[in-house]
Amino acid sequence: MGRAIVIVLDSVGCGGAADAGVYGDAGADTLGHLAAACAEGRGDRAGLRAGPLALPHLDALGLGLVMRASSGCAAPGFTTTNPRGQWGYGVETSNGKDTPSGHWEIAGTPVAFDWGYFPFTIPTFPLALTDALVAEAKLPGLLANRHASGMPIIVELGEEHMRSGKPICYTSVDSVFQIAAHEETFGLERLYEVCRIARRLCDPLAIGRVIARPFVGHSAADFRRTANRKDFSIPPLPGNLLARCAAAGRAVVSVGKIGDIFAHSHTGREIKGRSNDDNVDLARRALGETADGGLIFVNLVDFDTEYGHQRDVAGFAACLEAFDARLPAIEAAMRPDDFCVLTADHGNDPTWRGNDHTREHVPILAFGGGVAPGPIGARQSLADIAATVAQKLGLPAPARGASWLK
Repeated sequence: MGRAIVIVLDSVGCGGAADAGVYGDAGADTLGHLAAACAEGRGDRAGLRAGPLALPHLDALGLGLVMRASSGCAAPGFTTTNPRGQWGYGVETSNGKDTPSGHWEIAGTPVAFDWGYFPFTIPTFPLALTDALVAEAKLPGLLANRHASGMPIIVELGEEHMRSGKPICYTSVDSVFQIAAHEETFGLERLYEVCRIARRLCDPLAIGRVIARPFVGHSAADFRRTANRKDFSIPPLPGNLLARCAAAGRAVVSVGKIGDIFAHSHTGREIKGRSNDDNVDLARRALGETADGGLIFVNLVDFDTEYGHQRDVAGFAACLEAFDARLPAIEAAMRPDDFCVLTADHGNDPTWRGNDHTREHVPILAFGGGVAPGPIGARQSLADIAATVAQKLGLPAPARGASWLK
């Protein structure tokens, strides 16, 4: 039977979503635009990387063919015509283009309801919400209270936050309430507690996540966010792949922020590193420790938080190349019957306007477990991933999704 490992390359979309225009993203293509930018020299950075996007291991699995099938355009630097993996792309059917929507659908439970969002007004948050948060968390007040991008708002208001003790509260086009605070002057545990209160207050508004955004530094000149971010999500929909594994008595290992995304429900053993590289190491260790029939669910978030939202082409490209270089080590840790799926939850085109996620198809690459390589086509829901993994693990078929295995 072996184990299944699902690795989500957070934000690594492959363009082409038919409904992208509804989200203001018609034409966005994270991988395609990244490959084009690198081929044109716009992905060069001294001391970091240079030249065309080089992902030989992902290309060998079929990534170049995925990009062409999804967007209709050939990507420069991708040459494999006879891949050794199963390759295709997934069409997200869930409402929204945020992390929970994508991950929950990957786990077999697409989101059919509408998330709550905050308006493009100043202030953006309802007065009843902010009054209750200030009172219950015993805060001297709040800063920002508007749509903003993470680091710019910290640079702008971080020093005032340190003087006043008022946390920085902001949102984006996603269904989020974000709270930034200094780890030392405000306190990390206090920040988490404020977020727990905000999570409860946001529940009636159907806000997907409350996110703690801790930072350190002495002034605007050296502020930086830390790896102690924590997401407080609403509970996941019932019947997902993790719950099915737990009900069957199978081991579940959640790597990275999977535990936060699924509100720590049926997430088994949770392990979290400080970077993509750390989380790859943890996933490899889990492959050495998890019993047959188990599920290892991995999120690699650096593509998204460090580079996609920052619209950093060179950084995004270097991060992808670094992951590509680790693929052989992941394969080496797998047993002959293990099955691996590489995918993404949404796009975050680093060449696109703004700083938000982009509505895109996502790549699906699968290998191992004795499955034959070849095309799996356009999967009409990311829930097909859960259906396929369930079949490979001998679990009952989920209510949503169709396996691509014969």
